Amino acid sequence: MKYILRLLLVIVSVAYGYIIEGLNTTRTVTKKLMVTNGGQYGLWTDPEFCPMGTFASGYNMKIESNHLFGDDTTLNAIKLTCSDTWGHLEKGATVTSGEGNFGTWAKTETCNQEYHAANFLTAFSLQVSAPLRSVKQGSGDDTSANYIKFYCRDLAGDNNETELARSPGSAWRGNYGQWSESCDNDMAICGLATRIESPQGHGDDTALNDVVFYCCRQSKEYPGPVGK
Repeated sequence: MKYILRLLLVIVSVAYGYIIEGLNTTRTVTKKLMVTNGGQYGLWTDPEFCPMGTFASGYNMKIESNHLFGDDTTLNAIKLTCSDTWGHLEKGATVTSGEGNFGTWAKTETCNQEYHAANFLTAFSLQVSAPLRSVKQGSGDDTSANYIKFYCRDLAGDNNETELARSPGSAWRGNYGQWSESCDNDMAICGLATRIESPQGHGDDTALNDVVFYCCRQSKEYPGPVGK
């Protein structure tokens, strides 16, 4: 009997995704989006998800400005804004996972919302500054992850993905790596988890180092829109 239950669980996981309990809600995840150029410092924080029936339609970044001769961290946090399947923003629904101590939030960037074809985040690329000295952190001013950009697309996948990036599109240091995989048709980004280095005191701070995003399938969780 136990073998049959385990087999049924595997079948359900393959067909519908796997369940992750985040800080704020529980979602059925169908895909995990990662990149290979993330930073190496810090610890992974708990996942955080948009409310049930909503998906990420925009994002914001918490960025510390360039100190010239001081210790820089640049990207400290990423915030997702959540909308229902019609593109209506869910009031108060923003998710961040971990957050570094430095910098300020700026303008939220949102996917273009077209009539009868709301658009959501489906893939990302991360700009990262490689360690200045791979042997030991602190031998130079490391900043790790510095900027992020996304692709947007409608849930059904009827239209091509379009790039969404906050002006000027990149930070002053580092390079973008390859794009992550994209959420499949009928899926969009629904949550994230970040790798954050805690403040190092008199040492070299890097703050946000890496991030993963989660895709969810709308039809498997909630039948319709929840916004106004």
